Amino acid sequence: MAATTMIRITTLRCRHHIGLSCVSRPILATTSVARSCTLPPRCRRCRLLAPHSSCCSPSSSVTVSPRRVRVRPTAALKRIPGSNTSCMGPADNGATTLQRSSSFDLRRSLIVPNSTAGTGDASAASSRLLSAILGVAHLLVSLGIVFATDKFLKQAFVAASIKFPSALFGMFSVFSVLVVFDTFVPALAKAFMDFFAPATLFIQRWLPLFYVPTLVVLPLAVRDVPAASGLKIFAITFGGWFATLVVAGYTVLAVRKLVKTELITDTEPMSKPSPFSTSEIWAWSAIFVASFGVAYFNPTALGTTAITCLPFLLAANVLGYMVGSGLPAGVKKKVLHPIISSALSADLAAVAYGYLSGSGLAAVLGDYLTKAPSNPGAGDVLMGFLGSVIISFAFSMFKQRKLVKRHAAEIFTSVAIASTFSLYSTAVIGRLIGLEPSLTISILPRCITVALALSIVSFFEGVNSTLTAAVVVLTGLIGANFVQAAMDKLGLNDPIARGIGTASSAHGLGTAALSAKEPEALPFCAIAYGLTGIFGSLICSVPAVRQSLVFIAG
Repeated sequence: MAATTMIRITTLRCRHHIGLSCVSRPILATTSVARSCTLPPRCRRCRLLAPHSSCCSPSSSVTVSPRRVRVRPTAALKRIPGSNTSCMGPADNGATTLQRSSSFDLRRSLIVPNSTAGTGDASAASSRLLSAILGVAHLLVSLGIVFATDKFLKQAFVAASIKFPSALFGMFSVFSVLVVFDTFVPALAKAFMDFFAPATLFIQRWLPLFYVPTLVVLPLAVRDVPAASGLKIFAITFGGWFATLVVAGYTVLAVRKLVKTELITDTEPMSKPSPFSTSEIWAWSAIFVASFGVAYFNPTALGTTAITCLPFLLAANVLGYMVGSGLPAGVKKKVLHPIISSALSADLAAVAYGYLSGSGLAAVLGDYLTKAPSNPGAGDVLMGFLGSVIISFAFSMFKQRKLVKRHAAEIFTSVAIASTFSLYSTAVIGRLIGLEPSLTISILPRCITVALALSIVSFFEGVNSTLTAAVVVLTGLIGANFVQAAMDKLGLNDPIARGIGTASSAHGLGTAALSAKEPEALPFCAIAYGLTGIFGSLICSVPAVRQSLVFIAG
């Protein structure tokens, strides 16, 4: 038997709009013993599935007990013990009781997410894909601008017959722009830094790889160097590294005693590149196998042998660097540095291809580094980023501008003295031990990073630039292995002295080795790393300095 009851509810609220009353309206409720709820399944405000006890649909029909109930507008609402119903019924005190079924909540928590799981997963996947695409586009644009700027400046300087490193001019220009922005519109300087952050991280991640080509072709560079001269070069390299470390470190200590500036540690954090993933290794492995096969069956498939061999030789470099980077820290430091593993990987690939194709190792290494823009090899591609590396120094220097300003006396004095000492001591020792003048001039910038060392030797005539880069890398490897022990023996315990001494004597490779264990010295390493090369380039650009170095070398 059914009965019809008119219930007027004046303060029914939706749980999705707490504090907002729904419009009062008569609700027709039909009662039955089964008490089944026939409400529409969606709330008109939030459009989500919900029981009528938590929704505000004004025309919902519900089932109540088979008797007429009068509801007072001021009646208090309370929950009644859970059951398998979702309806409103009278409480024992005559007030209206509002229940939300626990079983319905359980069904809703299980059913509703499942009903939207596919849509949510697809939306999340699409969002991740879009984010990845935008990230790659951002990297390509920012890195492309830095790369194009370097090439444009290089062509402009050549056309104007300017004998000054074009990339160094670009670095000073970028740094000046950042300083001006930071002075007048700090937000613009931050936006500028954020835009080029992907490019600087990319360069930081692959920086050691840009030094590798000179080691790969080292067999060609030293084949005309007598063994006796090779031993003399090694003696100058090792002894010069230690002497430069001593000069730089003790100069810092002497200046610090004079200025008495307190050391600060709240420096700008240095971003770290992400490690290499397994998928990257497999991708480069596939490139190596496929391109090696193409080059073997058709050596001129891409036009020239250099361009055809470029993919697999480049992949060999990258794979060797990735594998070397994943080795334990002790192995990387003392046995097989990632730069060495990358060079060995490319050399092994060149030996294998030269043997299988019958062309020989010398021909393959010649195709690896052609130094011809119209016919580039894998080495030319990697070394093409050296100018971009120099320009990127502007961003790292700007990050540490407060530190540079506070400790300017220690930093600039020690860097200037150490750089000058390194250049002139190399020329003097080379003259004293009877090293050929051309070889002495070639190794003058032994303590300066490769990117700027090659710019420095370009000021001189008759030099072996491949030997220059090889000696620079050798100096860095020596510093990476022995710099910490040497500074401990010398009593260089001050973080500023350790940082500047390491970077001034062993540039980037020594910096990487020291920063792993002494993060407090890293900011000073980063500053001195760039400033040493900058100051060396500046003084060598002066004709009188160049002439004096040539005169001393003989």
